[in-house]
Amino acid sequence: MVYRRTPAVQARLDAQRALIVQGATAVLSRDGFAGLSMAAVAAEAGIATGTVYKQFENKAALVSAVFEKVVAREVAAVRAAVAEGDVMQRVSAAVETFAGRALKNPRLAYVLLAEPVDAAVDVQRLEFRRAFTASFEAAITHGVAEGALPPQDSHLSAAALVGAIGEVLVGPLATAPPAESVVPGLVAFAVRALGARPESL
Repeated sequence: MVYRRTPAVQARLDAQRALIVQGATAVLSRDGFAGLSMAAVAAEAGIATGTVYKQFENKAALVSAVFEKVVAREVAAVRAAVAEGDVMQRVSAAVETFAGRALKNPRLAYVLLAEPVDAAVDVQRLEFRRAFTASFEAAITHGVAEGALPPQDSHLSAAALVGAIGEVLVGPLATAPPAESVVPGLVAFAVRALGARPESL
């Protein structure tokens, strides 16, 4: 007979997994990918190292789970930011949310954006960028439709902005504390790059 987990057992395992992911997020925020180990995560979560291995086969699988959770949260924040307003409000909100949230947790953001990681995690990093690109693309498409931005390939412009912002943040994120002018400077750059019309500023 095939063993079926009871709802109570599944709930316990899910809670345990969430605790491990939370612990791994804390370690990544403090020590980065290079400082992450299954033992360090176990110590952070207050559980045995073997328990971590029961939930995650290896370090790459664990980091992938962290990426999935954190990226979903960050993408949701950017999507909410670009949902309303005119083009300048949407573009500014997208940049401020993306960059501002990264600078609030620079070590974790550096892991998400640039720190050398396993190849499997790199695949998720690309998905991370694509999700952000889609949010920026929505704001740009809205601006073009309104006539506040000149006609352009919204997807290409969005990808270019996400790449540029990520590149700029790599420096500040790697050498904290960042300059206070970073986010305003990125907003100004985005406005110029997209060719916002004077009347929309």
